[in-house]
Amino acid sequence: MSRGGPEANASALAPFSVRSFRFQWPADLLTSWAFEMETLILGWYVLVETDSVLLLTAFGSLQFLGTLLAPMAGVAADRLGRRVMLTTLRACYGALALAIMVLALLGTLNAYWVFAIALLAGLVRPSDLVVRNSLIGDTVPGVWLARAIGLSRTTIETARIAGALAGAGLFATLGIGPAYVGVVILYGISLVLTFGVAGRQSVRAAAASPWRELKDGLVYIRHTPQVLALMLLAFLVNLTAFPISMGLLPYVAREIYALDQNGLGHLVAVYACGALLGSVVMILLGSGRRAGRVMIIGVVAWYLALAVFALQESKWPGFAVLLSIGFLQSMAMIAMSVTLLQITPEQFRGRIMGVRMLAVYGLPLGLLVAGGMVSWFGFAPTVWVYAVFGILCTAYIAWRWRAVIWR
Repeated sequence: MSRGGPEANASALAPFSVRSFRFQWPADLLTSWAFEMETLILGWYVLVETDSVLLLTAFGSLQFLGTLLAPMAGVAADRLGRRVMLTTLRACYGALALAIMVLALLGTLNAYWVFAIALLAGLVRPSDLVVRNSLIGDTVPGVWLARAIGLSRTTIETARIAGALAGAGLFATLGIGPAYVGVVILYGISLVLTFGVAGRQSVRAAAASPWRELKDGLVYIRHTPQVLALMLLAFLVNLTAFPISMGLLPYVAREIYALDQNGLGHLVAVYACGALLGSVVMILLGSGRRAGRVMIIGVVAWYLALAVFALQESKWPGFAVLLSIGFLQSMAMIAMSVTLLQITPEQFRGRIMGVRMLAVYGLPLGLLVAGGMVSWFGFAPTVWVYAVFGILCTAYIAWRWRAVIWR
């Protein structure tokens, strides 16, 4: 084992990092691009076909059912290798997108098919981020981790901009069938590139049962206060922040700003531009020091920006606030990922990142509750309730675990 400090370790791992990122970065970019195109196209399709914000939020919720399976996906990634899991997952995305494309081109697609396929896609899609981050933790030394996570997130945000604009444009111009041809092509190229990712085939012998390994990961979380605090905070933002800034944007575009699908694409792109800017700032800052403070301040500011966004009744002020929301969200979530990867041993990394994805299950729950509240009380009161609750809970987590987060 190298005794030359972080710089020596970084030097030793640099070639492996470069080989991995040479394929992983464009593969992640294209996968994220396809994700965003699908989300926008199908979200608008469901809203128009059903004319129901509750069904829109239900559709959004289906895409995250796989968070329940993400811990086992993390165990599988630890046992079989990250690359094996990543290629398998991306083959599944392509097959499901192909099914929607065929149904749309044949003229037999309806909301029922969309919900059924969204259910299947939701079982596998959340695990993608688990394996991506685990690969980064394998290949990038701690001294470069903040920059690497920031660079990885630029793939998501860049793809969100391109995917939103391309998806909206293709859908509005050509219809859902031809638009999905583009989605399938993106998934296909991404799958081919993923075969070139230089991931370790396994990080240890798979002697114990998968369930025992998952239990060991849960025990590690339970007895590591910093990890437990991060898990609770991750669940909180997925429950109360992401449903507003992501899941309800089609409703905001159509019902509040009176925009069409192109306008929705602009909303998503502005949000992604802010997130991309936040990722770039984290890349430039580089160091993971004080990541806990950046995370807490970013989350609180994120909730405050959401409260301001709820008061906007026209698109240009809304665009400005949405840009700041994306920026704050990106900085907070990158700081959270950096902190989690820094403190997680390699042998637990896949499992811990998998359990971390369980926090995303707060998103479908938050979406379903928000859909009902918006129908009954309106958009602005719903957002304010979510924001106030989020700030209070964040303050409690920061105070309760201040020794391991703030200090």
